[in-house]
Amino acid sequence: MAFDPGLAQRVREVLGDRPGVTEKRMFGGLAFLLDGKMFVGILQSTLMARVGPDAHEEALARPHVRPMDFTGKPMRGYVYIDPAGLEEDRDLTAWVHQCAAFVELLPEKKARP
Repeated sequence: MAFDPGLAQRVREVLGDRPGVTEKRMFGGLAFLLDGKMFVGILQSTLMARVGPDAHEEALARPHVRPMDFTGKPMRGYVYIDPAGLEEDRDLTAWVHQCAAFVELLPEKKARP
């Protein structure tokens, strides 16, 4: 199993019927995109969160959060939240909403030719 289906369902419940949200299998897990821009993903039972560069250090200071080093090099603006940091629904909800709010501010994604 590349991602925790229970965590995926919890993310879906947080998102509800939010317009513009799609799911895509990426990075060996499941990514959630808002208007084509990834904002959270699930790898095994870990949440990958796109918090943005300005919120990166603040996110890392929170419990159960670590740098996202998917490629072996930490990616600024992205963090992993371990399962212990997602036990409470309010914590998962806060992460999902924070990440969605960040990508809403990004410029529209250009279509590939």
